[in-house]
Amino acid sequence: MTDRTVLRVENLSVGARHTALLHDVSFSIDKGERVGLIGESGSGKSLTALAVMGLLPEGLTAGGAVRLAARSPATSNLLDRSEREMARVRGDGMSMVFQEPMTALNPTMRVGDQVAEVMLLHRTQPSRAAARRRVVELLEQVDLPEPASLARSYPHELSGGQRQRVVLAIALANDPALLVCDEPTTALDVTVQATVLDLVVRGVEERRSGLLFITHDLGVVATVCERVLVMYGGRIVEAGPVQQVFTDPRHRYTEGLVAASDLSGADGRRGRAQLPTIPGSVPPAGRFPEGCVFRTRCGHATEACATQPPWTVRGEHAAGPTADGHACFHPAGGGR
Repeated sequence: MTDRTVLRVENLSVGARHTALLHDVSFSIDKGERVGLIGESGSGKSLTALAVMGLLPEGLTAGGAVRLAARSPATSNLLDRSEREMARVRGDGMSMVFQEPMTALNPTMRVGDQVAEVMLLHRTQPSRAAARRRVVELLEQVDLPEPASLARSYPHELSGGQRQRVVLAIALANDPALLVCDEPTTALDVTVQATVLDLVVRGVEERRSGLLFITHDLGVVATVCERVLVMYGGRIVEAGPVQQVFTDPRHRYTEGLVAASDLSGADGRRGRAQLPTIPGSVPPAGRFPEGCVFRTRCGHATEACATQPPWTVRGEHAAGPTADGHACFHPAGGGR
């Protein structure tokens, strides 16, 4: 890892008994870099985030390496840490914002106490009084009105957007090196969504934190992120700068996502009924085809696709154009 690298994921695999769910996932995030992770439901996005955070459900096992260069040796593999050791890392070196804020907050505790708790737990404030003062500052930073008064509220007394801002304040309380956001605005209306996204960007920029932003919304990635990872079948099938990937996709799956999202806003009717869709649906875990994992849903697939590598990522080594001239690239540099 370089001095700039915050997170490096190396050949991450996750499985349940005889079923592989993630396959050799590799990528890195630098200080202050905002990286989007996109793909349909069932592609492995949230599972990747849970593996990075050490929050995999019981029965799943992970292999490979996850290295965080923050408040711990960069050479240490987080997958080898005990739950007790990981508890010291979560909320301090790295934090996560989940999709539904109501389930992320304790309904029996005042929100100010919940923000203070993460600082007291990790001893980043010298006293409870200092933590309470910092709570007000943090709630103000996420644009909550009358923060001193709001800190005494319970989660059910706040709107969905206000609850998500509280969750963001908790995640940023200890200035984490890495912030992971898993669909943090899906449950919010469009106006509130834009505000929360702005707060996420502002929060990581002020702290020079790395950001891993998981979403199915390509428009959000184009607004928030600088680099994007495209996931399908538990693999990263393409990676690169957002503008480059969205304007010149190399993988047929990425091409389908871009077409279905209508990022160009043609005719000023984003989301109109005439938008193309990707045929079929994401197969269940363990039932993806051999060769290119997307070939059973791809209108350009040939017999050769059954023996091709399962992913094609932008890199230095080109595999050459396909029959219709659409170039594919093999992975280089772990998705960077």
